[in-house]
Amino acid sequence: MTTATAPVPTGRGPKPLLDGRRPHGQVALVYVAVIVPMLAVLAAVPLAWGWGLTWTDLGLAAGFYLVSALGVTVGYHRLFTHRSFNANRPLRIGLAIAGSLALQGDVLTWVADHRRHHAFSDKEGDPHSPWRFGTSPVALAKGLWWSHVGWLFEPARTNADRFAPDLVADRDIDAISRRFGLLTLASLLAPALLGGLISMSWWGAATAFVWAGLVRVAVLHHVTWSINSICHVLGDRPFASRDRSTNVWPLAILSMGESWHNLHHADPTCARHGVRRGQIDISARVIWVFEKLRWADSVRWPTPVRLERLARSTA
Repeated sequence: MTTATAPVPTGRGPKPLLDGRRPHGQVALVYVAVIVPMLAVLAAVPLAWGWGLTWTDLGLAAGFYLVSALGVTVGYHRLFTHRSFNANRPLRIGLAIAGSLALQGDVLTWVADHRRHHAFSDKEGDPHSPWRFGTSPVALAKGLWWSHVGWLFEPARTNADRFAPDLVADRDIDAISRRFGLLTLASLLAPALLGGLISMSWWGAATAFVWAGLVRVAVLHHVTWSINSICHVLGDRPFASRDRSTNVWPLAILSMGESWHNLHHADPTCARHGVRRGQIDISARVIWVFEKLRWADSVRWPTPVRLERLARSTA
């Protein structure tokens, strides 16, 4: 694989992979959402050295991390992208909003990009394959940077009408997608508001903004991006897939089970990714709870027969 350039639209055949260029406002928002949290991490390290970090900050950061991470893994990924279960309307809306708080893009853009990734995984057309530039050490180093963060700055936009027509036609999801900018502000300002109210101080608001806002976003960004980069290069591959997806166990808890990536690519619609003993999959457990509460149904749980067939085919 050398490039991931989409074919030029001709007006015939299937809809093109790409749909023009993103508006300048969206491109600018990507730069802000990616770079500012990274800078905040660098600034927060000296702040944590004896002052500037409280138990309130840690609690708020953990809470907002959990909500926004599950919004991405359960909502954006397993529900909206792969339809591994059905959810009632309040849950769908809640998960779409929670996923937006992760500052990884609006739900329509995220789903379109990820469905395109699965359609062309590690091949021409994949938006973020680490094998884009080749297999030599230099090419792979360049590809890892590209798959981790470089691809985010591409001005071209994945064609949502081709890859996510079901969500384009969903009024609730479309409305939430169009309000991504407001949800971005809410994701950063809500921790500051809570921190200020709990501590009854402006300093408490400021430190909560840094730790539960910016640093929390940065950590979740890099965990998610590591699924695109590390989990297509390093790790084990116990199941058959048509790409180079791998399992990377150290990321399992922070990624809510997403780093069991090899099984996911072998069986994309499966609601559980960590299917073997000891493979922690928090997202799958949350879906199980939703099912027990009858907020979700038609959950596509793995079956022993299918798992055996997938594993056997690698022998």
